[in-house]
Amino acid sequence: MKTDLTDTTASKINKALVQARRAIGTPAVGMVLTLVIVTDEENAYDALKAANDAAREHPSRTLVVIKRVSRSPRDRTKSRLDAEVRVGADAGTGETVVLRLYGEVSDHAQSVVLPLLLPDAPVVVWWSVDAPRDAAGDPLGALGQRRVTDSYTAEKPVEELKSRAESYEPGDTDLAWARITPWRSMLAAALDQVDCEVVSVEVAGEEANPSVELLAMWLADRLHVHVRRAVSAGPGLTQVRLETTGGPITLHRSDGAMATLALPGQPDRAVALKRRETSELLAEELRRLDPDDTYASALRFGVDRLGGIQSASQRPEAATWTPGELPVRPLHDTPVPATKVSAAVAGAGTGEGDAGRPTPAQMPPVKKADPQ
Repeated sequence: MKTDLTDTTASKINKALVQARRAIGTPAVGMVLTLVIVTDEENAYDALKAANDAAREHPSRTLVVIKRVSRSPRDRTKSRLDAEVRVGADAGTGETVVLRLYGEVSDHAQSVVLPLLLPDAPVVVWWSVDAPRDAAGDPLGALGQRRVTDSYTAEKPVEELKSRAESYEPGDTDLAWARITPWRSMLAAALDQVDCEVVSVEVAGEEANPSVELLAMWLADRLHVHVRRAVSAGPGLTQVRLETTGGPITLHRSDGAMATLALPGQPDRAVALKRRETSELLAEELRRLDPDDTYASALRFGVDRLGGIQSASQRPEAATWTPGELPVRPLHDTPVPATKVSAAVAGAGTGEGDAGRPTPAQMPPVKKADPQ
């Protein structure tokens, strides 16, 4: 059921929601949270589709905030709020309100959203595009317990990571971080099967993909070893190679779907490592509403401390380059001792379909031996 409201108010929207629920025979409210989506007209459809798919796992009231740009100076001084209320089959398992803000009211979106929040329910704010530099300091972001951004949509993703590190507040997260959850889970499981020292790491992937930097920073932060960044043709992340005293550990994915895991002394095995849709990433972020300390630690490690951020074509050895043969630029002025990994990499998240496995916050800490 859809209800269009032109030049309306928040109280009229609430009244329309109640009437719509009664009309379809579901007066009870069964939503578990309020999801506020901040987007533009161009990306509204894709963002709403992802939210509706995620709502199958997390029934929610979805508020889509679209700030419309007025064409004339006169229209910019006029405030108007149009709304589209969707309940029932048109809104999946929850409720959806599409808010279009015109004129001066666009600068005060929080005053429109606040009366529409579900009482006594957590609030998650997601910027599908054009996230503010300081998500927690944004008026809409201040309403949420969790603030979801996506640095992949930024014009300069690597610079975006630096901005996120400077303005980080507990509750901030990034869909670029959720994209590497299966990789982190797979690498933690691989390290749990060997008893050796990790000496250095190489992470390869697309040049403008912030997930590659995040995975490299996570490994450097948790293992305290040299990490170098290599550029490949993609798609997305393509390879992680860990040089250890027992031989290399390699996780390679060339097609965005299946990967090959190679461990010292063991036969290579094929593992599923499919690139996930936005709806799956969003659903993962909605599963936990507490601060992600592992993400914060990796983010604050810093992109500038990674070595070897160059493409193969830029290197003198480009003609004979293969993964694992790039020169290492130290992360520190003094050599970093190798780290003994005896259980698993701390902070590794669960991958897709890993029900029952611990979340990043629940993983045991890394057990380290004295430097040798």
